[in-house]
Formats: sequence, structure tokens, C-alpha cells
Amino acid sequence: MNLKPYAANDLKSLGRIHKEDVSSLRNEFQRDRDRIIHSTSFRRLQYKTQVFVNHEGDMFRNRLTHSIEVSQISRGIARTLGCHEDLVEAIALAHDLGHTPFGHAGQDALHDCMRNFGGFEHNLQSLRVVDYLESHYAAHKGLNLTFETREGILKHCSRTNAKALGDIGKRFLAGTRPSLEAQIVNLADEIAYCHHDIDDGVRSNILDLKSLEELQLFNACLKSVRIRYPKASNEQLVHETIRRMMQHIIQDLCESSQRQIEKMKPQCIDDIRAANHLINFSSKTARDIQAIKKFAAVNIYQHPRILTMSDHARHTITTLFNYFLHDFTRLPEDYRRLKKDKPERIIADYIAGMTDRYALALSARVA
Repeated sequence: MNLKPYAANDLKSLGRIHKEDVSSLRNEFQRDRDRIIHSTSFRRLQYKTQVFVNHEGDMFRNRLTHSIEVSQISRGIARTLGCHEDLVEAIALAHDLGHTPFGHAGQDALHDCMRNFGGFEHNLQSLRVVDYLESHYAAHKGLNLTFETREGILKHCSRTNAKALGDIGKRFLAGTRPSLEAQIVNLADEIAYCHHDIDDGVRSNILDLKSLEELQLFNACLKSVRIRYPKASNEQLVHETIRRMMQHIIQDLCESSQRQIEKMKPQCIDDIRAANHLINFSSKTARDIQAIKKFAAVNIYQHPRILTMSDHARHTITTLFNYFLHDFTRLPEDYRRLKKDKPERIIADYIAGMTDRYALALSARVA
């Protein structure tokens, strides 16, 4: 691994909450990655959806496939920029561990339920999962990940929450930046979202080639594919076009970020933390990505089929929250033992950890 001096270095990690002996076989970020992969929360991601509810079909993305895609994109960017590939992989695989069932609709519903009890934010919940809710280890609560992995998981945080998080929340109060590895995963997440929303939209027959041609970047890539493969099927055209879009955007991100890094000349990770964000798209590509997001918001998320699923998701989450709020003893015993938190927060922990199909089945039983 050809680490640049400004990259995160596992030998100089800021450490774990609970001190542990080092491994002779794996570096500290590899150990983080392995703990994440073997966690219960990670396994559940295969039954948590992005846009389409789990029973809609097995060809759509779920949180697990999304996390793997983000990891793959992140590693390629990190390798190009001389950053730590194992760290970006760990962050990418953990970044959605706190997501509720039913994607963003589920998160919005649970936040509404928790509005008077501190709210709910999946990013903060992901950190709570790895720090506290995973409980396989006899020596400590949580997975006891390194500071650098935890820092990357916590992409956003209010000042109020940051004050309660100790060292991991300080940068939100001081206005400093996370490692380049954390910045890479943040934008790799955006790249993955933009492209798999289009792909799943086509697979679901919500989108077609004609509607997608209004996207300037998609249209430009599609034209080059049609010239090279004049006999390609529509499915092949979409796949080849999305490939080229991703290649273009990832290359732009690497080149734009490299220019920023060369201009700033950071000599260590502390220079990265004190600088503005250095991992960025060019202004042209940033506009292209915003156009894709806007297109998806109008043509996918506002589609009647998606709105119906979202309404069902909100009803399911609200039903479950009220069911357990009415009688806290209905929660499983291992959750009732989490006495350091208020009942509403523990109920949110339990619901957020559910898979789509479990939440649907339980809601049907208690309604």
C-alpha cells in the first residue's frame, strides 16, 4: 500500500475507546473492517431496502449491496490518491448500519416519532450501533473500533449531539475536517446513490431510456454507447451508459481532488483536518450530480408506486413505535436491559435494527 504522508496511518491511529493488544496478522483498520462484517447489524443490511421494499423483488439494491458498492468505489479512489484503502473499506461497510427498514421513508417516520425525544438520524445511529448496541464482546460494549473509522461513520452531527460525544464530536464544534478517507467515502456514497437509483428505476419500469435522455451526462454517454454498440439491447445500453457515467464521475473526482491536494501540499493528516474539504468534484460534474439527484427526486421518489410504498412504511414504523411506547415490556429482554437510555430511545434502537420483512410481519400482528 503506497500511503501518502497526508493519509490516515494505522500505525498512528488515535486508538480505540478500550485499549487492546495489536494483532500480528492484521492492521488496525483491517480489524475494524472484519468486526463490521461479522456484526449482526451488517448481516441485517441484506433485508433493508434503499428505495424499493424488500418484497418488491430481489433484483433491486438493498443496504448491503449499496454498502459493498460504496466500498468498491471508495477503495479505487483511495488507491489513486494514496489514501488508506482498508480504512475507507471499513467506513464504507459501516456507514449505513444505523439505517431503519424502508430506506429514507422509514428514517423520516422514526424521526417524526422521536421528534419530542431527541429525534432520529441514521448517521448518529450507525455510530451508536458500533459503539454501544453490538454486544458480542465480553470485554466491552460495541465493536470498539478505531477513532478513524468512527470519525468516518459520523458524517453529520448537530452541535448539541457533538457536545455529548467527546473526542469524536470535537470537529463539529471546532469546524475542522475528517480524514481524506472519510471524505472519500462520503462522496463515494453520493456516486453510488446517483447511479443505482437510475439502474433500479429502469429495472422497475419507472424510468425508460427516453426519460433519461433529458439528463445531459446520461445522454452524452448514451450517444457514445450507441455509436460503439449499434445492436445493443436497451438493457445493455443502460448498463453501458451507467458504467461510463460512473467512470467519468470517479475520474473527475480523482483529478479534481488531486489538484486540490497538490495546491494545498498537506504533509500530515493534521494538515488535512485544518484545511477545507479537499475531496471534491469539479464544478461541472457537481452540477451533473445535482441534476441527477433532482431528476431522481421528481421521477423516482415522487412516482405513485414509490409514494404508496413510502406511506405503507411510515404507517408500519408509527404503528410499531406506538405499540412499544404503550407498553415498554413488550420489547425483547436484551433491549429492556439498556437502562442508561430513555425508553423512547431504546424503542427507536429496536425498530431501527429491524429488517423490512420483520417490521412488516410484526406490524401486521400488533395492528
